[in-house]
Amino acid sequence: MSNFIHRRVWRSLAAAMLIASCQPASSQDAPAKVTVTATRDPVDKSYRKMIAGIERFERDRALAPQASLRFQLLPRLPTTRLDGITVRVVGDTVALPVPVAPDHTFTLDRDSQALREDAALIASSKTSTLTWRAQVRSPNVPPGTRRLGDLRLECQVGVEAGLLSNNATVFAWLGELLTDPDRVCASADGNYLFFAERPLFGVTLRDGARTETLPFSRLYAGGTQTPDTLPFCDCQVLLDRSYYAPIWDRRWSDDTLVEFDYMDAAPGAGTVPVAGTHRTTAQMRAALGPPTALRFDSGYQVWRYRYPTSKPEKNQEDGKPGYAEFVVLFGPDGIARKARLSEPL
Repeated sequence: MSNFIHRRVWRSLAAAMLIASCQPASSQDAPAKVTVTATRDPVDKSYRKMIAGIERFERDRALAPQASLRFQLLPRLPTTRLDGITVRVVGDTVALPVPVAPDHTFTLDRDSQALREDAALIASSKTSTLTWRAQVRSPNVPPGTRRLGDLRLECQVGVEAGLLSNNATVFAWLGELLTDPDRVCASADGNYLFFAERPLFGVTLRDGARTETLPFSRLYAGGTQTPDTLPFCDCQVLLDRSYYAPIWDRRWSDDTLVEFDYMDAAPGAGTVPVAGTHRTTAQMRAALGPPTALRFDSGYQVWRYRYPTSKPEKNQEDGKPGYAEFVVLFGPDGIARKARLSEPL
């Protein structure tokens, strides 16, 4: 059966499912995207660019007036071990140790000699084992959430600092499109990946009375990665933690909260239970046909089915009907843990 399930089938599913409180989302499924990042060596970073990122943080502080800035090391390979990694600034005549905190973050001081010598920031790890991010944090943000203005500033700093890494050389010709913060961070196609602290099932934005859940296409690096493309993505071992936040969409204020529904968290608001007759992967496939599915190294699976939307405003630009989505999380045992509907059936 096609992923584009006939509404009659979905009505029968709705009858089989024990629909609990579900927060409908207003996100429209976006086109598939290719995650593209810069081509610089992922471990050897430019000290000048890192300092330029810090200067960008100071210039754009209005996005996060009370925030602090640190830089963060993240793994790229399953074998990467972050504990014990050291970082230093190395130039022709200068060598400066950079203290790395237990959470694998660090700050940088401005050194005029290192700037003159165009020094490099070097980690004690082999090439392609790490990825780097800016970390902008405002105080008093609730646990399990991020502030959208902080994420906007993270993107500005990260791109300015040249932290995006190791993508296929076929994209190198894109030049400034991938290295200009104003283009990457202000465009719906900028594709700047963020990473949550734990594997994700859902991401919801809350800005006053406005609420929206990100579609499947905004999680897991767009849901389009394959074993062949993953080595060129910063998300190589962080795929289940990755998401695209709408930092480009100024209809969301900087104080918007980005709330995370983690895979290992109990079902909560915005999720729906699945009836016993549809709880296993085999039962779900038999009832609804083959899904768009992602299987992670942890054993968890996320399945997505699409069904015709009942909301005319969600129709596509060419006038064709748009689609809502049904997303299910299966545990390593193949049993459904929780699900969500982007709009009621």
